[in-house]
Amino acid sequence: MREEAARRCLDMARYMIQSGDTVRGTARRFGVSKSLAHRELTGRLKELNSLLYEQARALMDYHKAVRHLRGGEATKRRFLSEKHEKVGRDAQK
Repeated sequence: MREEAARRCLDMARYMIQSGDTVRGTARRFGVSKSLAHRELTGRLKELNSLLYEQARALMDYHKAVRHLRGGEATKRRFLSEKHEKVGRDAQK
């Protein structure tokens, strides 16, 4: 089991680095929880491969630095969508 977990950890790190995906997206892709993915990418990966760890850590730090921008964009899209739906409903009346 330990060998399988180590292989999954390395595969997740390679995928995340190549795709630029977030921890949440990587976890979804590998069918594990976000907590497990984060634990493996920060804890276990450091022991397995320090070079991959540094690259994954840099990507995670970047995603953390821009998460407030993504949240703002999502909120903006939601409000624009709701406004568009309201205009459509008003036009039908």
